[in-house]
Amino acid sequence: MKVKDIMTKSVISLNDDDTVEKSAQIMQQNNIGAVPVCKNGKVIGIVTDRDIAIRSAFQSGGTESKFVRDIMSSNPVTGSPDMNLEDASKIMSQKQIRRLPIVENKSVVGMVSLGDLAVNPKSNTQAGDALSSISQNNYSAF
Repeated sequence: MKVKDIMTKSVISLNDDDTVEKSAQIMQQNNIGAVPVCKNGKVIGIVTDRDIAIRSAFQSGGTESKFVRDIMSSNPVTGSPDMNLEDASKIMSQKQIRRLPIVENKSVVGMVSLGDLAVNPKSNTQAGDALSSISQNNYSAF
């Protein structure tokens, strides 16, 4: 099975000069946790709810004066619509990411999340493996 068969196709994106406040509003309105960041139609980053909560907290000023480019993860890992689900799962596991922007001709055409993999009967084992790897505790003692 291919990524294009399960990916979310209606992807909302942000520009790098959009505010952090706008990104938070978009995530809340659409009940999503990550948004690709584009410049001239090309994906240059991704901003997550975690980026908003953690990275913007350490900068002075309110979210209305901070830009997405200042808190996003640059050069995100991406996939293609024609890649196998197993390959997408491996990438997500190896890179420890929960969401994978899907790009075709340098433009975002979809998004695959661990949730997308988990609800698909043909890929839920791969999703479990990826989640296990992503969620591994890297701390030696507590």
